[in-house]
Amino acid sequence: MPDQPQAKRPHLVLQNTSRAVGFTAKSTPVTQKPIPAQPRKQHGASLQEQLDELKPAAADAVRVQQELQLESGLGLQIQFTSQPHVALAIESLANATKKIELLSVHEDSNRTYANVFVPDGALTHFEQYVADYLAEKKGSRGQALDHRKLLDAIESIRGAEIRGLWTDAPELLPADLSTAFWWEVWLPVQGARQRDAVVKDFKKLARRAECVVSDKQVDFPERTVLLMYGSQQQLARSVMTLNCVAELRYAKETAEFFDGMVVREQRQWAKDLLARVQITLADDAPRVCLLDTGVTRVHPLLEPLIESDDLHTVEPEWGVGDEVGHGTSLAGLVAYSDLTDALSSVETIKVPHRLESVKLVPAEGANEGDARHHAYLFVEGVARPEISAPNLPRVFTSAVTASDYRDRGRPSSWSAAVDGLAADADGEGENPRLFVLSAGNTRDPGAWAEYPDCLTTNLVHDPGQAWNAITVGACTDKTDTQGHPSLNSIAESGGLSPFTTTTGTWDRAWPLKPDVVMEGGNAAKDEFGASWMTSLSLLTTHHRPLDRLFTTSNATSAASALCAGMASRIMAAYPHLRPETVRALIVHSARWSECMREMFLPAAPNKDHYINLIRHCGWGSPDLNRALWSASDSLTLVVEDVVYPYKKVPGKVVTRDMNLHSLPWPKAELEALQDTPVEMRVTLSYFIEPNPSARGVTSKYHYPSHRLRFDVQRPLDASTDQFVARLNAAAQHEDEGNDNHVNSSDPNWLLGGRRRHRGSLHQDVWKGTAAELASRGFIAVYPAAGWWRTRTALKRYGLPAHYSLVVSIETPQTEVDLYAAVAQKIPLANAVTIEA
Repeated sequence: MPDQPQAKRPHLVLQNTSRAVGFTAKSTPVTQKPIPAQPRKQHGASLQEQLDELKPAAADAVRVQQELQLESGLGLQIQFTSQPHVALAIESLANATKKIELLSVHEDSNRTYANVFVPDGALTHFEQYVADYLAEKKGSRGQALDHRKLLDAIESIRGAEIRGLWTDAPELLPADLSTAFWWEVWLPVQGARQRDAVVKDFKKLARRAECVVSDKQVDFPERTVLLMYGSQQQLARSVMTLNCVAELRYAKETAEFFDGMVVREQRQWAKDLLARVQITLADDAPRVCLLDTGVTRVHPLLEPLIESDDLHTVEPEWGVGDEVGHGTSLAGLVAYSDLTDALSSVETIKVPHRLESVKLVPAEGANEGDARHHAYLFVEGVARPEISAPNLPRVFTSAVTASDYRDRGRPSSWSAAVDGLAADADGEGENPRLFVLSAGNTRDPGAWAEYPDCLTTNLVHDPGQAWNAITVGACTDKTDTQGHPSLNSIAESGGLSPFTTTTGTWDRAWPLKPDVVMEGGNAAKDEFGASWMTSLSLLTTHHRPLDRLFTTSNATSAASALCAGMASRIMAAYPHLRPETVRALIVHSARWSECMREMFLPAAPNKDHYINLIRHCGWGSPDLNRALWSASDSLTLVVEDVVYPYKKVPGKVVTRDMNLHSLPWPKAELEALQDTPVEMRVTLSYFIEPNPSARGVTSKYHYPSHRLRFDVQRPLDASTDQFVARLNAAAQHEDEGNDNHVNSSDPNWLLGGRRRHRGSLHQDVWKGTAAELASRGFIAVYPAAGWWRTRTALKRYGLPAHYSLVVSIETPQTEVDLYAAVAQKIPLANAVTIEA
């Protein structure tokens, strides 16, 4: 390994550090609240009467389905409603043998609603359940076979209605039944042939109702999503025949883009900057692909970075140029960061990447109809540059978001499409993609006036909840109000930008977002209100360079562009790292400012306080130098590996392997440091294959294909066998829904095992002494349940799961060179050389 400056040493990329260990998380029944017993005769008779009332409707539905020659199967959707405050045994409502399928589950107020497709003639299945219930049926050994827990939990059984299929926010369904709008229709599918038949059948039914259906669709393992325009009144004509709809949602509008903001043209400054820029012209240089409003290539600062062949559009009639300025402004930030700093500097600026553009949305006011189907547009947008220039390293970035945050963490068709593209679901993970998304913005000056309280209530916008993407919020160091005596900046230096959004009130089941925050500008206020100011924004490139060269940008759009530029620089320095690793390095390098800590942490914070801090500030603001370099007192180990999480045994799918990683800690050097404080940071990054459906609302196992966890050996783990045994017990607790004791005896972690394992990027920080760290020589990566295991029929249980593990240790400045001590333990082949 060639010598590097003391402050800049390449990270140590490890190979062959793990061994697979047989691993089984034995699950036991989950303890649930007892279901109140119903008066058996009255309740059973009521349920039987409701089933009898469904028979004519089922016959009518089948008759119409036969007349229309539907190919996806004959039958009726019915809805089961729970008793108040009682959980339905939803999985017991399905029966694979009889092809009875659970389509969607949603909760409204204090009840649970389950929509179930019942094939023609299969209503007898539930009639037999009720008959057994009324007869108090018992088995030959006296065991109860009366389905009492299932039926006592049911309040009613009725034919599915539009409102029953609606899984979006209830208030979004228009009260006026004649109001036409764009619907997001989720169709259930099993296999390619059935997918085609279901889509074809739905279009027949929609035409019968005089509704308009988009030709564009997005496919997931068990769902196809498309758009339909029509009213409830129209759709009601076919509701009894809708055997091929799992759920209905409201199609999303996109947020308005802000116009370019005028600043004095600085042509001489631009010329000076170009003289100092070193641009990488290599064909295999990383690309940053902007999914936005297009880019004006002829801008003198952008033209050297983007070829005309690298400008694309999802709709040819839109063209590839930028009519509103948003995409061009972000391109300037990706390339040069804040031009205020670049132009005022005298140093050489290196740009190690190229630019690409896909026009994802047209000019303002034209984003209607199919343009709202951003799941489809993202799929199309990603395909354009990959077809034109395949097999090139690239990061995709987008600041296009929905105009609201009603998902509140729940996967949408849009965010699930991002997750599927990132995971390369169609290619079984061989070519994953890195996505950097903006968190979405708060543009209401009235909300800014309520800062910082507004940060908790203005939530991350779709598709920022995507598990596999880097979601970027905004912080700020800009406080200069240009001497206006009545104006004060809203945020203090180092605090969150008033534009940013958070996940302060998301449900605990969803990922910890945003992942990081970066500069997004500030706003100012006086006694009359709040407003934006040029001096509190970032300087960037204007889309009409003949009129002016520079404009300003701000909010999470600007922050996400900065993060995408950072990602490309990491990819240029470490060209062989997978996207999961680049994501891990960015988040691993982030730190909270003192202002962020003061905003969200009390004097004596506990683990929940740190979760609240992350849900507002992510893991802080990332640092490029820290992401690229190690030092003698701060070394980073990088591991890329594969684990096989599941396997099939007779009758079921079970967990298969865990990976046990040996860490090359310099034990003698650490023990010599004794009580010197040490901080160990661990980041686990992997991409899940999404399976979005409302069926998964009540279970954390349905959306992600697999879930991985990490744990570190403790001093009380006398052997690796004991370490593995402890992990088996922890995984068993989690499978049972009881994670109260996971990692409970290892208190020195910032978050701990109960809190850190949310989403598909997990990070935690351990603080202790050097002597204590010396005994923590192993890290385990082990699986938890996901739909690859629970959805056996999809046959994904044998797939490998790629992951990246980044581990760093930091100590106060000492005379002991920990980096050198670790490097001596690593084979020379693992050394990575990059240019300082």
